[in-house]
Amino acid sequence: MSEELNLVTQLATILIAAGIFTIISKALKQPLILGYIIAGFIVGPNLGLIPQFSPESVHEWSELGIIFLLFGLGLEFSYKKLLSVGKPAFLSAGTICIGMLLTGFMLGSVLGWSEMESIFLGGMMSMSSTTIIIKAYDDLGIKDKPYAATVFGLLVVEDLIAVLMMVMFSTMALTHKVSGTDMAYSLAKLLFFLILCFVIGIYLLPSLLKRSRKYLSDEILLIASVGLCFLMVLLANKSGFSSALGAFIMGSILSSTLEGEQISHTITNIKNLFGAIFFVSVGMMVDPSVIIDYWPVILAITLVAMAGILVFSTCGVLLSGKSLDTAVHIGFSLPQLGEFSFIIAGLGCSLGVLSDFIYPVIISVSVITTFTTPYMIKAADPALAFLNRKLPEKWLKRLNSKENTSTNEQEKSLWRKAIKSYLIRIGLYAVILTALSLAITEFLPMISKVLLPDLSVKAQHMIEVTAALVIMAPFVIGMAINGEEIRNLGAALIIRNRRNRIPIFALIFLRLFFAAYFVISIIMWRYEMARWNILVILGALFIIFLLARRNARQVTRIERRFLENLKEKEEMARKATPVQSLIKDKLAHYDVHIQGIQIHSDFAYTGVSLSDMDFFKITGVNIIKIQRGSRSIVIPSGNESLYPGDFVLAVGTSWQLSNFIELMSEQNEQQDNETPNEEFTVENHTLGNLSYMSGKKLSDLPMRSEGCMVISIMRGGDLITNPSADFVFREGDSVWFAGLRSVISWYK
Repeated sequence: MSEELNLVTQLATILIAAGIFTIISKALKQPLILGYIIAGFIVGPNLGLIPQFSPESVHEWSELGIIFLLFGLGLEFSYKKLLSVGKPAFLSAGTICIGMLLTGFMLGSVLGWSEMESIFLGGMMSMSSTTIIIKAYDDLGIKDKPYAATVFGLLVVEDLIAVLMMVMFSTMALTHKVSGTDMAYSLAKLLFFLILCFVIGIYLLPSLLKRSRKYLSDEILLIASVGLCFLMVLLANKSGFSSALGAFIMGSILSSTLEGEQISHTITNIKNLFGAIFFVSVGMMVDPSVIIDYWPVILAITLVAMAGILVFSTCGVLLSGKSLDTAVHIGFSLPQLGEFSFIIAGLGCSLGVLSDFIYPVIISVSVITTFTTPYMIKAADPALAFLNRKLPEKWLKRLNSKENTSTNEQEKSLWRKAIKSYLIRIGLYAVILTALSLAITEFLPMISKVLLPDLSVKAQHMIEVTAALVIMAPFVIGMAINGEEIRNLGAALIIRNRRNRIPIFALIFLRLFFAAYFVISIIMWRYEMARWNILVILGALFIIFLLARRNARQVTRIERRFLENLKEKEEMARKATPVQSLIKDKLAHYDVHIQGIQIHSDFAYTGVSLSDMDFFKITGVNIIKIQRGSRSIVIPSGNESLYPGDFVLAVGTSWQLSNFIELMSEQNEQQDNETPNEEFTVENHTLGNLSYMSGKKLSDLPMRSEGCMVISIMRGGDLITNPSADFVFREGDSVWFAGLRSVISWYK
């Protein structure tokens, strides 16, 4: 049989088997991944029923599947989403990963595994399954529970940690030792690669897509995005990283463009296809003889992994300030090994640092924990009831105290903002200049020899240094000058305290020193210099940087284009949903959210007034807007009614909105669209002793009838969301208003 026909036969076998067993899994109400794994086990080389596959071909199919899986994951990931998941997700994910790495290492040592195998075991045991958890939450109807958002944020952080683990484990496997220096170098190299790809990708891709937008059909977009994915895979491999990392990076860059959602939608079927191929290839690596021989090891890893993840995730959530209820539900959601466990195990096998039996052992553990996932999630409520009965009342009071939604109402200090902006600017330009320096020293000599073969060596060196300085000049100037934000913050700090001039000038000279370093390093690439030469060059550079302020427009244009591309998707969303964007922007640090609901044609309360529906008493939410066709009803009164086709925006805490969604779920389906309304705004004001609202009850203020309402009040350290009608305002209350700008201005 020819190689091409053998490839078709293998693909046909994989897909037919996957189709049959996923139908069976669906009929038995089990996750599709189990069907894929069982299909791979049946047709794989270890069982011998269908002798089509060799270990090499299985690895090739697995590698291709991983690329598309990580590309799809990157399209659902964004750097902004990572920054918005909050402290609970970061702290919990970090606690799980560190705790399970240590637990896995100790368990591997007890089982007699090598040091490298024990480290890989810890990494595999620390990764929960995003796919399985989302599927289980959908099946159980708890995707809108208050703790679900923290679970999904935690999984996003875990995915990023898994990518970092893959890089670190690859380095350790290649050096065959655990060295702090090697680990630091690998992390620095990874950080450099990520920042460089992010900066170049955000600067170029959105602009290219914008210029060709009118030609981008789904077909062209699919071809272009897959091509970019494979291009980044090649770049990652050339840089010493895995194919999976390259696919993930390109997906995350494309996700930040306006076409990101369209690409994600277009690529879905291909991602599902190759995802199925990957999980089938995972099943092919299951050796039944290994499972029989190592069942005590499988049982031990299963029990330790489930117990460890449960304990560490619960503790991490509690440490982040969440209640015992939230911590227990999250802890019981996570105890299973997921896709990245397979990927990390496959990485170890391909690098030759894991024994052959470990891969089928990990897959067996994953299958067992996948089966137990729905039952573990359901067990959270009985476990919580047991803890409420057994724990001392003092502990329960402390654990169930109100979650701290904001530790500081005020914005960060000017100094913290200035230092943050300063470090970001220096870091970004340092990465760009380092990449340019590496490229220049690598390729410029070859170019000069080809184009100028007859020149002397000295002349070639002079031309190379001059060309290098010209290429690097805009970015050297960018590092040397102040950005607009830094300039404004510096001026504000000096106005506030003239003593701030000294540290600000020190930061300026430090930045000049960094810029000068890159210039001097390029000069010293071709010329040896004594100390006095360096001093002369430093003086000349200082004059150049002072004069460069006149030529800073080019740098400013580059920066402005980068920022516009970075914020383009966010700005489009802001224009499309102005009310939701205002709530998210101005109350981002609080547990105050907005939820859109489309009224179904079978809505039971059609024509009933809001006051009669009594949403507030039942759920605690407030209706802030009704969109009825082209008409927007902002801050509707209690006499307003709801009709099929209306789009309703409700505001409240996570718990309140969860109750609201549960109440409406039988009649409605959630939507995310909203017609813009430029008059609507969200503003904050602190009441003084002469304020009109001070000393008055909320029920005494005719706000709703005038198109305005109070969302939240910060009193002391407590945030009160959607206050009741008998709430009395007093001096010092920090009040968040929502409604028409003109009405809010009157109450302020």
